[in-house]
Amino acid sequence: MIEENDSLWVQRTLAGDQQAFGELVRRYERDAFNLAYRMLNNRGEAEDAAQEAFLRAYANLDRYDMARSFKTWLLSITSNHCIDRLRKRRLTWLSLEEPLPPHPALTSDIPGPEEATLSNEREVMVQEMLDKLSPEYRLAVVLRYWYDMSYAEIAQMLDTTESAVKSRLFRARQALAKQLESQPLPSYDPAMEGS
Repeated sequence: MIEENDSLWVQRTLAGDQQAFGELVRRYERDAFNLAYRMLNNRGEAEDAAQEAFLRAYANLDRYDMARSFKTWLLSITSNHCIDRLRKRRLTWLSLEEPLPPHPALTSDIPGPEEATLSNEREVMVQEMLDKLSPEYRLAVVLRYWYDMSYAEIAQMLDTTESAVKSRLFRARQALAKQLESQPLPSYDPAMEGS
């Protein structure tokens, strides 16, 4: 099991084997980057945030609780760092226009130009709607729906209660629904292609 092996890599790192931490980075760099990207909506900033999360994890490895999942601990560090960045960003607001990369499931079949355009528009709109949520609500949505984490896992990661997580998700869904009422997502109708 990967998570069982994680504690071995942590122990080896704490014993002075710096290459052992490289194995943890290799295993979880994609997860840390994806979370940071969903939170920050900027590829370069997400790369920096993920790298900073690993540096913080390494610096605080002696405080890691082996009873917890390393991945959950790392994503908690990543999310906290991203929330800090978002708070700082409010002071100097940046325009984020970089579109989301296509989901891996979509890359296996080559969509037609109209479907691809609509799909990209939907992804951009979803990211714009996420950007309008508070960082706490956005994080709860990303962890629940992109990472498929349970309420208990999210609560543990955010150091809160399951009911608080459910409340955040409920309010986030309400806010997203309100946004959808005023601006529905574009939909693709294959029957209209070639008309």
